[in-house]
Amino acid sequence: MIKLSVMYPYRPDAHFDHAYYRDVHMPLLKERMGGYCHSYSIDKGVSGVAPGSAPAYIAMCHVYCDSIDALMTGIGPHAAELAADIANFTNVTPVQQISEVVTG
Repeated sequence: MIKLSVMYPYRPDAHFDHAYYRDVHMPLLKERMGGYCHSYSIDKGVSGVAPGSAPAYIAMCHVYCDSIDALMTGIGPHAAELAADIANFTNVTPVQQISEVVTG
């Protein structure tokens, strides 16, 4: 199992519309990827480890696929559309990572 993590770093001037991300952007991603996306999850950053500290990331999503090939096949044709939608919910440039899921 492969996981694409898209992480939006926290910064004091960050704007992130969590409702749009949950209700529009991620369902759009799932619809475009079809069966290549097994599932996804969304995290909303609330705090760092120290009491009262800011989270490292204001938001994250994790997209689960069978393989890197499946991920690229599913998302590749729609990458430009999905990237263009980012401006509708945030002013933060995301950081992405592909990982192999070793437990779960």
